[in-house]
Amino acid sequence: MRANRRTDTKPELALRRALHGRGYRYRKDYRLDLADGKRVRPDIAFTARRVAVFVDGCFWHSCPQHGSKPAVNVGYWDPKLRRNVERDRAADTALAAAGWEVVRIWEHEPLADALAAVVAALVRTAPALATHPAPGQLHSAPGRPRSAAAPSREPAECGLQRHPTRSMPHRPGCARRAGRHGRIVRLLWCHIGHMRCQLPGS
Repeated sequence: MRANRRTDTKPELALRRALHGRGYRYRKDYRLDLADGKRVRPDIAFTARRVAVFVDGCFWHSCPQHGSKPAVNVGYWDPKLRRNVERDRAADTALAAAGWEVVRIWEHEPLADALAAVVAALVRTAPALATHPAPGQLHSAPGRPRSAAAPSREPAECGLQRHPTRSMPHRPGCARRAGRHGRIVRLLWCHIGHMRCQLPGS
């Protein structure tokens, strides 16, 4: 019995590789401490979306299609397999009470079906995207819509250009040195040049 792995079985590894290839990140064999001191270890756990995935072996969890019972030492195997099933149902109930969605997959199921079942559960538990107001409605008072074309406060002919990725204008010949010190110096020079353009007679 030592050769039987509790985790990292072939079906579980295949499912984890498929999920990872789709861009999903998860925790494997992650212990969950639930209410009343109950502990559950899903094979794959998505903690952010609260989805617990179990990849059950057909023999150890008494699969209705492929589960088999040993013909010898029946007094040992029957209670053991029965306890496994009871423990699975208790874990499902505890996880559901804690707000988790449980996905149980048999080891004989095709990888495509197992992957589809997990992805469907993740889609159902995905948080709804928050709705944002339109750009024209931001910081606008009721009854006074914000003008779409607000006049610019910057001088039209000051000889300065605006960097496409920065909000402060800069001179065309401004040195672009990397590093924090270079950025601070560049911003200071740009600010000084902008102030010079606003002086009378400039």
